[in-house]
Amino acid sequence: MPKTPTTPVPDSAPERPDDSEYTVDELARVTGTTVRNVRAYQDRDLLMPPDKRGRVGIYNDSHVARLKLINHLLARGYTLSNIQDLIKAIDDGGDLRSILGLENAIGGPWSHARPKTYSLPELIKLFGPQAPSSLTRLAEFGLLERKGLSFVARNPAMLDAAAATVREGIPARDLLDVLEKARPHFDAIARVLVEMVVRHLDRYDAGALPPATDMPGLVEAIWRLRPLSSVFVENEILRALEAQSSEYLGGRVATILDAKLGQRASADPHADADSDADAPPAAHKSASRTAKKPSLKSALKKR
Repeated sequence: MPKTPTTPVPDSAPERPDDSEYTVDELARVTGTTVRNVRAYQDRDLLMPPDKRGRVGIYNDSHVARLKLINHLLARGYTLSNIQDLIKAIDDGGDLRSILGLENAIGGPWSHARPKTYSLPELIKLFGPQAPSSLTRLAEFGLLERKGLSFVARNPAMLDAAAATVREGIPARDLLDVLEKARPHFDAIARVLVEMVVRHLDRYDAGALPPATDMPGLVEAIWRLRPLSSVFVENEILRALEAQSSEYLGGRVATILDAKLGQRASADPHADADSDADAPPAAHKSASRTAKKPSLKSALKKR
């Protein structure tokens, strides 16, 4: 079987992608918070102000990383006052630009997919009549989010792939069942890869930030490692898919052959004798000699 083509590892991995840009609504959606919270964090100096383009505030991936950090700390029981003190200490104790660079390198988006809005008729066109019954589970997996009478997909490519799979005859519920079973395994893989990428931090005290002088090199190293993690994941899943599909195909063919041979044996009781015709010449010769040689019992009878 020919080898599956793999994604080549670049000689020099890109240092970092260009920052994505977000309106306040998009920023809130990407980070799983609300516009009201974004405004409140800005008022408390927890979040940097956006760039202004006319009357519109434009946010970037640094804001995404900071909001995800705030959400994580809140989920662990810290108050906004605790977080405010921490961020103030960070801002006062080092080069803010370097610290934000580290924050973005670790916590910034790994995918730069742009959200897309769908109406219910559009979803029915994509998934067929079963779409309405699947919307709740699609939302649970984060593939869709309800926004008034519309639905927002954070990663439209994922939704398009799911719709294409359904068009091939696989029910949406089966696809979602597979996703439910597979997601914990992907989470475990991601945990190992993130630990690999940020292992540079292990040489520093866990209760303190790396020195400001080490920050630039640390940030660049993490940005170079991030795309390599995606290469490992892609190639390993391709290898596993090839192995599993070959094993399935081999088992399926063996089952068909067993069934055919069973039918042949039932239809022709002398099938075993006839099967010698397919044996190699050496086996034929040996079989002939055996047939011509008289048995001990018949030799005694002749005497």
